[in-house]
Amino acid sequence: MHTSTPFPYELTRVGVIMTPEQGNDLEAEGVLNPGSGHTPDGALHLLPRLVATGNVSRVGLARVVIENGVPVGVEREGVVLEPDRGWERGAHNAGVEDPRVTFIPALGLHVMTYVAYGPLGPRTAIATSADLREWTRLGPALFDYDDSLDVDLNLFHNKDTVFFPEPVTAPDGTESLAVLHRPMWDLGETKPGEGIRVPKSVPDDRQSIWISFIPLAEVLADPRTLVRWGQHRFLAGPEFPFEAVKIGGGPPPVRVDEGWLILHHGVTGVINSAFAQQQKVNYAAGGMILDGDDPTKVIARSPEPLLFAETEDERSGIVPNVVFPTAIETIDGQRFVFYGMADSKIGVARLDRR
Repeated sequence: MHTSTPFPYELTRVGVIMTPEQGNDLEAEGVLNPGSGHTPDGALHLLPRLVATGNVSRVGLARVVIENGVPVGVEREGVVLEPDRGWERGAHNAGVEDPRVTFIPALGLHVMTYVAYGPLGPRTAIATSADLREWTRLGPALFDYDDSLDVDLNLFHNKDTVFFPEPVTAPDGTESLAVLHRPMWDLGETKPGEGIRVPKSVPDDRQSIWISFIPLAEVLADPRTLVRWGQHRFLAGPEFPFEAVKIGGGPPPVRVDEGWLILHHGVTGVINSAFAQQQKVNYAAGGMILDGDDPTKVIARSPEPLLFAETEDERSGIVPNVVFPTAIETIDGQRFVFYGMADSKIGVARLDRR
């Protein structure tokens, strides 16, 4: 399925761009896994996940400080999303987590996907904004039923969701918006004893990347349809040693000469409950390229990680041994990737063609 030539892109560390602010209770347990985008004045911003005491997450806004074409730090501008809706708060957990932000020119909007950590655990939710500061919640994602899968995707926890920046052609031939997501098949997480349920024709119960679609015409008529996802397809599962436990999506896909460049994370180690912070895992960054005309097809993958936990900042933190890419931006013609470091800090790496 994939070519044997070397993966055409590589990542090179640049440094740490954001660390928890001393004395700031909202960041006491880390700053990590940011979305990104530009405000109407053109300034590049990160939307970091801010973790307060008690593992309660919010989404912040921070302008990126750039020196000589390189991102070197941030200036904080407050909080833009808090877990203040009932479906974002449970009796023992609460949070709006891991925002991924895609600017979609066809809509003139930034579309944020985030994890709403509510009463039944993690669910994908969507919000939109024209300026990165004021966000309109559209609610949790709703998955159209597909009888060929023999499961209702609405039953499952879901994370690592991110929209493509441009419309694509869906399997049924319609011009559509596409979104990557990662269903979690263990229903025992929410109802003990139900066990793992995997869709028909999917032989692997490890968590993998799926792709779904929303007709563009419907979204243009009513932006609230951004939460209605259909035509679900398995896209890619664990394939190489650094992905042995699971894989999940990363930043918004980037259009490149070869097609769509996807950065993802691969996990090894031991996964505990979805309700617990992991301590026995290793997260590394990998890459894949999707067909430019048919994004349900993977045409290349990196057999080795493009970046893995090597530095002290990546190896030691709230969750050790984590490199977790979540945003890509271009500065003066050079692409940079922003990533979570050990669930504690935010790093930046340069993305280059080999």
